[in-house]
Amino acid sequence: MKTAIVIGAGGFIGSHVANRLKADGYWVRGVDLKAPEFASTACDEFFIGDCRNPQVVDFIIDQKVDQVFQLAADMGGIGYIGNVDNDADVMTNSAKINLNVADAACRQGVEQVFFSSSACVYNEYNQVDPQNPDCREDTAYPAHPDTEYGWEKLFSERLYLSYNRQYGMRNRIARFHNIFGEHGTWRGGKEKAPAAICRKVAMASEGGEIEVWGDGLQTRSFLHIDDCVEGIMRLMNSDFEGPVNIGSDYLISINDLVLMVSGIADKTITIKHIDGPQGVRGRNSNNDLIREKLNWVPTQDLHAGLTKTYNWIAQQVKAANEKI
Repeated sequence: MKTAIVIGAGGFIGSHVANRLKADGYWVRGVDLKAPEFASTACDEFFIGDCRNPQVVDFIIDQKVDQVFQLAADMGGIGYIGNVDNDADVMTNSAKINLNVADAACRQGVEQVFFSSSACVYNEYNQVDPQNPDCREDTAYPAHPDTEYGWEKLFSERLYLSYNRQYGMRNRIARFHNIFGEHGTWRGGKEKAPAAICRKVAMASEGGEIEVWGDGLQTRSFLHIDDCVEGIMRLMNSDFEGPVNIGSDYLISINDLVLMVSGIADKTITIKHIDGPQGVRGRNSNNDLIREKLNWVPTQDLHAGLTKTYNWIAQQVKAANEKI
């Protein structure tokens, strides 16, 4: 039986990764600050612990396992990572976790760590045109991310790659592009745009109004969690170390995303544009490299993924209202 440790197994992506590993026949140990909020953990062992503490990581990675998946980070939507009041915490908390994980895995002889990086590493100047962002993997340098979150991710990419060179590890790095789906954070300030919009539409009445930060012309691509997990597994089973984009190359404006969700909900919704953090004007996954190296690209279209996500969030909203 193959063995795996999932750091951040209580989070959205981490819990889905743990579920996939169990389905694939792995023995899985997970750790996080909290248990999964919206789904039961599939881990054989699950520990509550703070991986900023090296003693916690040494306790979790106490033996040689086949793979470690490092998905823990201090993160959230643009309302969180774009707030300068969070900058020091975002950089310090995530860097500590990655330094601890890389060191412990190496000392225990773990050959392969997966590190979840982000499209936030890309140069801000290559993302000013909402219709033509340039997010090819080699454009991350010269570096100029638009947030400290992106800078920390870039540092940690280099950390894991340095362990490959110096210690002969086979660490793998993926840059995620706006992963969304069921069982993710949908309220509280750390939710991503698809979840926030699904929540707002679910709470709005027919003919109602929802707020959108900025003019809504900023563009992004969004990837459903099922494709994200599939991409992770394919990368870990490949000879390519990365970094590689794991994301959809379907570019959509935030305004059109609202229209898509409101169509799924069968509601007529008016958008009220307000001041708020927006991030870069355009960001889209370039999938040339993943197609070349893994002979694979994501397969699920945005509408199908949003339909599943909206239906799940609408259920959460209804349940929350019934408790009031």
